[in-house]
Amino acid sequence: MLKDSSLRGYLLEESLAWLLRSSGYRLLVHEDQDPVELVSDGDTLRVRGRGAVHQVDVLGEFAFTPAFSMPVRLFLEAKYYQSRCGLEVVRNAHGVVHDVNENFMTALGTRPRQRYKYSYALFSASGFTPDAQKYALAHQISLVDLSGASFAWLLGHIGTTAQSLYKAQQHLPGASPFPVSWMRTELRRGLQTSPLDLLSNPSAPEGRFRRAVTAALTEFTDALRGRSGVELLLGFPSAPFILPLATEEQEQFLGYAEARPDHTVRIRRRGTGSAAEWTLAPADAVGAYELTFKLPEHIEDWISDVEGKERRRTAEVKEQFLSTITLYRMNGAGVRAYQLRYEASSFSQSGAVTT
Repeated sequence: MLKDSSLRGYLLEESLAWLLRSSGYRLLVHEDQDPVELVSDGDTLRVRGRGAVHQVDVLGEFAFTPAFSMPVRLFLEAKYYQSRCGLEVVRNAHGVVHDVNENFMTALGTRPRQRYKYSYALFSASGFTPDAQKYALAHQISLVDLSGASFAWLLGHIGTTAQSLYKAQQHLPGASPFPVSWMRTELRRGLQTSPLDLLSNPSAPEGRFRRAVTAALTEFTDALRGRSGVELLLGFPSAPFILPLATEEQEQFLGYAEARPDHTVRIRRRGTGSAAEWTLAPADAVGAYELTFKLPEHIEDWISDVEGKERRRTAEVKEQFLSTITLYRMNGAGVRAYQLRYEASSFSQSGAVTT
């Protein structure tokens, strides 16, 4: 029987693929998209490494190749545990991405082929342990904490749907083994996160179990698509981490950013410790849009661990890590880049409060 936590993880991964649908990544789902690097093993996608072939649940390819780099591909893994993700999860991610990036050999007569830079992002509904954070920082694994208020609506829908699927599995015939491949295919079909011609057609369950699961998945995809204005933008600051920027004002942000792709922003911190959330808005247009994000927990711990220094340390984090944040977004077949700049001097000169 599939665990409730596993069901929540699958739903979270597919939801993140949907939320990231315009952030510069296209979803890779079949070996036909790259027969050299990818392997379709039944309904499972795998990526060739130097020492093994690794299963991947969500794999995205960035449409823009950074200067002095190679095309970028991103492993996306989501964990929806009741407790924080530990060291073993991050260690596994490092092992996978290291082996995959080593899968390149040159020899006389070898046909030239494309090479990619694989990265790994771990998303957690409950955050990460201190050991996991330290290890990820040392080995450049991106950790994204979804435990803030900005994602409560998403985690709520996931929890409700997972409960429905788990109950159907418990009480209705035809649930063993749970049809994970079919479920994920139905989600991608409903959310339109994958080219339809590349979606596989795994065997579907039958009878009352299939009807119950179909109803739960339809309700879930309708709930997400009903919030089509919600988007998760990936921000790339001058720091060893990425920022998951949440917004319910997609059109407002895009309208402003298209007209001003390079603009100054105001950054504020709300709350303290691991519960703190940050907001980002244009400095010269109050109410134009607002993006929210969380910083890695070890940074929040540093900000708060000495009484009386929280305000000064907040300012230091803004100036050192958040002075420039770059976002990429798909625009038809191309990619648009936006640069958000925080300049503390501009606020201090005008007398504005920066923290």
